[in-house]
Amino acid sequence: MIEIKGLKKSFGKTEAIRGVDLAISKGEFFGLLGPNGAGKTTTINILSTLLKPDAGTITIDGHDVQRDAAKCKQLIGVAPQELALYSELTAYENLMFWGRLYGIPHEEAATRSLEMLQLFELDNRRNSLLKTFSGGMKRRVNIAAAMIHRPQILLMDEPTVGVDPQSRHQIYQVLAQFASEGITIIYTTHYMDEVEKLCSRIGIIDHGEIIACGTLAELRAFSGDSQLIVVTFENILPDQLEMLRKEFSESVIIADDKLSYKTGNVAADLPPLISRSADLGLVIRHVTIEHTTLETIFLSLTGRKLRE
Repeated sequence: MIEIKGLKKSFGKTEAIRGVDLAISKGEFFGLLGPNGAGKTTTINILSTLLKPDAGTITIDGHDVQRDAAKCKQLIGVAPQELALYSELTAYENLMFWGRLYGIPHEEAATRSLEMLQLFELDNRRNSLLKTFSGGMKRRVNIAAAMIHRPQILLMDEPTVGVDPQSRHQIYQVLAQFASEGITIIYTTHYMDEVEKLCSRIGIIDHGEIIACGTLAELRAFSGDSQLIVVTFENILPDQLEMLRKEFSESVIIADDKLSYKTGNVAADLPPLISRSADLGLVIRHVTIEHTTLETIFLSLTGRKLRE
């Protein structure tokens, strides 16, 4: 469905994308993760024809994004980070605007607008001005606008930022329905639980390059993670945290007041870990044994928090 080969893009001396190769199949729910500045949004903007790459090619359903941009635009819907809506229009008017912009006949655009509002549980507010909507409601209208022309591909760049739990859950349900209908979804987010819950395959991008790609199970195998010993410390001080980093920098992940230790043998590795922490004068609040999460894999592969 989507083939990306040798994609490169620079802004001045900054290399935003450094030779990305990626293939995404029809009907796949693909999560694209990376720290801020890693190249996620640049990749989405090139896919959506908003940016031209410096090198490389992208084909969507056999159509080259640069040579046949008009056809590609018909195949994709984009739900950007910034709301692509008009606050002085009603929800219905916003959807009608985008429907007509895509060349949908008036009567059909009206039918689709009402269907999308019903799907997102907003039909009872269809005649309300968008400026009266909550953040979560606006996000739902934003996604509805991206889908009004019934595209085969949906590009979503952090679509649930600032969304309340109820709206987020409702968005999940609609996206699951889209996926079941064979729509290809590319999804960027800062919420790891979203990716674990929704995505069938995950790509991790860092410094403009795809450093790992696969299912969650495949990423676990790739990163060599099995189980985690997670030690949470009590009121850890900055100098103690620095000692901890120096002592364990090569073998653990340290974030805030937690130390996460990858292990294939909990019984052998836990006692010396606790003993050495005590030697450093650290007070342990509790210890848990966890299966590796996507966040742990991400930190292990990139060495950075998602919001760094």
